[in-house]
Amino acid sequence: MSTSALVDRPVEEFASAQQEREGGGILVRRVIGGSIRSCDPFLLLDHSGPIEYAPGEALGAPDHPHRGFETVSYVIDGSFKHQDSAGNSGLLSKGWVQWMTAGSGVVHSEMPSDDLLEKGGRVEAFQLWVNLPRKDKMVKPRYQDTPPERIPVVKTLDGKVTVKIIAGESLGKSAAIETRTPILFLDVHLSPDSSFTQPIPDNYEGLAYVWRGSGFLGAEKKVAKMGEVGTMGRGNSFTVSAGPVGDCRVLLVAGEPIKEPVVHRGPFVMNTWEEIQQAFVDYRNGKLGEIKGASERTEKTKKAREVQKASGKWNESL
Repeated sequence: MSTSALVDRPVEEFASAQQEREGGGILVRRVIGGSIRSCDPFLLLDHSGPIEYAPGEALGAPDHPHRGFETVSYVIDGSFKHQDSAGNSGLLSKGWVQWMTAGSGVVHSEMPSDDLLEKGGRVEAFQLWVNLPRKDKMVKPRYQDTPPERIPVVKTLDGKVTVKIIAGESLGKSAAIETRTPILFLDVHLSPDSSFTQPIPDNYEGLAYVWRGSGFLGAEKKVAKMGEVGTMGRGNSFTVSAGPVGDCRVLLVAGEPIKEPVVHRGPFVMNTWEEIQQAFVDYRNGKLGEIKGASERTEKTKKAREVQKASGKWNESL
């Protein structure tokens, strides 16, 4: 795609992310799935933190099932243990990305690391839910745990903009992570008075979320500050800019829409209500499996909530 052929997209829908409790009580900004209900193929985008936990306060998401979609976890600060009913486990820390294809279903647990829970510390992360097309909803579960050194980072020629390529392609570099449908997921870091235009296929749906500082979104240069999101209108590129004072960081997320019926209930996303009912039956009957130590993780989460309520952290907003 040549530069002369680019038609910059405007901002179509604009909103502030709503604050909600998720998982074991984690306070998040709900970017997609709240004021903006969805952005096909994306079902949800949560931004947790930045928050400074005291010892004993860190929360996680103890054992819960998933079926029919993918979860993408991108860690800015903190460290988390993940386990699932298929025997997978690992530690995600600063800069890591986990792309989990739940497919036919797993029981999954995401908990603060022992070190974070014991000593406290700063936590910030994103979780994106990506829908799967009907043909892939019952595929075998898969993990792509990707450390920061495997995630391409590129700069513009003037050196003022840094782009981390989590999925898709930008500035001539492609992501290490594979996706089942065409997806672009970039973390764009703009220095003061800089601008970045990303080519995006005109059939993609997409969004831009400001997660640090403030800047301008889209063809009309819509002013946006931390916690605000704009969906992309028609065109084949999208531009983000920073003002004269302070850096700006923006997530650019776009993908080819699936355009299939979506029935979403809790941790299951399928095409029909009957498939949702079957997912609940399978979960109750143990077909999605289980992870040893579930009651211990639930108790740790309960205790961390009590510590937060005693310290007053629970009542704070992001």
